[in-house]
Amino acid sequence: MLFNSLTFCIFLPVVLLLVGRAGLNRRNWILLAASYVFYGAWDWRFLALLMGSTVVDYTVARLMDAADDSPRRKTLLVISMVTNLSVLGFFKYFNFFIGSAVSLVQSLGGEINRPALQIILPVGISFYTLQAMSYTIDVYWRRMPAIQSLRDFALYVAYFPQLVAGPIERATALLPQIQSPGRVTPERINIGLMLMIVGFTKKMLIADSIANITGPVYSNPAAFTAGELIQAAYLYTFQIYCDFSGYSDIARGVSELLGIRLMQNFQQPYLSQSVTEFWRRWHISLSSWLRDYLYIPLGGSRRGEVRTYVNVLLTWLICGLWHGAAWTFVVWGGLNGVYIAIERFFGIARTPPVTPRSPGQWAKRVVATVLTFHLIVVTFIVFPSPTFTDLWHYLTGIAVLDNLSAVGMLPLLVGAAVFLIDIPQNAANDDTVFLRLPWWLQSPLYAGLVFAMLLYGEREVPFIYFQF
Repeated sequence: MLFNSLTFCIFLPVVLLLVGRAGLNRRNWILLAASYVFYGAWDWRFLALLMGSTVVDYTVARLMDAADDSPRRKTLLVISMVTNLSVLGFFKYFNFFIGSAVSLVQSLGGEINRPALQIILPVGISFYTLQAMSYTIDVYWRRMPAIQSLRDFALYVAYFPQLVAGPIERATALLPQIQSPGRVTPERINIGLMLMIVGFTKKMLIADSIANITGPVYSNPAAFTAGELIQAAYLYTFQIYCDFSGYSDIARGVSELLGIRLMQNFQQPYLSQSVTEFWRRWHISLSSWLRDYLYIPLGGSRRGEVRTYVNVLLTWLICGLWHGAAWTFVVWGGLNGVYIAIERFFGIARTPPVTPRSPGQWAKRVVATVLTFHLIVVTFIVFPSPTFTDLWHYLTGIAVLDNLSAVGMLPLLVGAAVFLIDIPQNAANDDTVFLRLPWWLQSPLYAGLVFAMLLYGEREVPFIYFQF
C-alpha cells in the first residue's frame, strides 16, 4: 500500500479511529492486523516470510535470553543470522550471483546454462530483516532482555509506518513505545500533520515532478547530450533525496498520530561539509546500523590504521550490495568508502563543524558544502545506472561536453525548493521549525501545498527505495 494512494487515505483514518477507541491490549492487536493488511496489499503471499522471520527471531531471542553458556547463545544467534540472511540472499541476490557466475564462466570460455527462476523481491525485506537482526544481536549482547509478548514483537517487526522503507528502528527505542505508547496530544497531532505535509510535498511536488525527466535519461544515457546528462544527474540527486526523505517524514508523521515517535532518518544532508558528515545526516538509521553492527564488530578503528581503512571499505562495499543486486551498487558503495577513507587520511572526518564568525569562515563553509554536494552528485550517477555499459555511456556522454546550455535553470529551481525546506530546519536544528510560524501564516501555507498536491501531484508513484 502506498502512502500516496487513495487506499491509504481511507486506511489511515480507519486505523486511527479504531486505535483511538481501543485499550492498550486491543490497540496492539489492531495495529498488528493493520500492519499485515498494509504489507499484504502488495502481495499477501509474502506475509508468510514476514511472519516466519518474526517467529524465528522471537523464539531464538527467548531461548538465548534463558541460556547461560556462551556456546549455546552463540549457536542460537547464528541460527537467527543464517535464517534471515538466507531468506534475504535468496530473494534479493540469487539471480545476481548466478548471473555473475555464468558470466564469469562464459568469459573464461566455458559453457553453462543459467537456471530459469523468476524471483520476485518482497517489498521492504531489506529493511525489516535488518530491524529483526538488530533485536537478536542486542539480546545476544545483553543490551536488552528478550520480549515476552509475541504480539508486541511481531508489531515491532511489522509496524506499518516504517515497515517497507524505514527508518530502521532499534528494539531498545521502538519496543518500549509499543508496550507503553505516549498520549496523542494536540501538539503531537500538529507535529504529525506538519511532517506528513512536508513529506508529501517533497514526494509529490518535487520528486515525482522530475522523475519523468530523469527516468528516460538513466534508462538510455547514450541517446542524450552532455548537457542533458548533467542536468539529469543534478535532478536525480534532488529526486532521490526528496523521494526517500519524504517517505521518512510521512512515516514519522503517521506514527506521531499513533503516539509513537520514530527516529529522524535525514538531517538536511546536502548542507554537509564532508562526505563523512553527509552519511551522518543521510539515511541515519542505516548508516548507524552499519556502524554498530558491522563496522565496530569488524574492529572499527581499534586495530591500527590499515585495518581501519579495510573496515571502512568493507563496510561500504556491503552497504552498496545491501542497496541492490548489481555490481554498480557495489561500485557506488566502494566510491563512498573511498571518499570517507580519503577524508579520514587528511583529517577532514575528524574536523568538528564550526559556526562561521567571519567572511572567510563563511566562504570556507560554502566551498566545502558545494564540493561535498558535487562529490555526492557523482555517486548518484553510479547509483541508478542498471549496468556498467549504461554507466560508461553516461560518463563518456558527459565527457563530450556538448549542448551544455541544456542544463538550464531547472536544477537551480528544484534546489531552491529543497533548500527552502532544509535551511530553516538546519538553522534551527529542528525539523518541526515550521510549527513556530504564526497560525495565520501556517494555515494558508499548508492549505496551498495540499491544494497544489491535489492539482499537480503525481498519483500513486512508488517510492524509489521500495526496490531495495
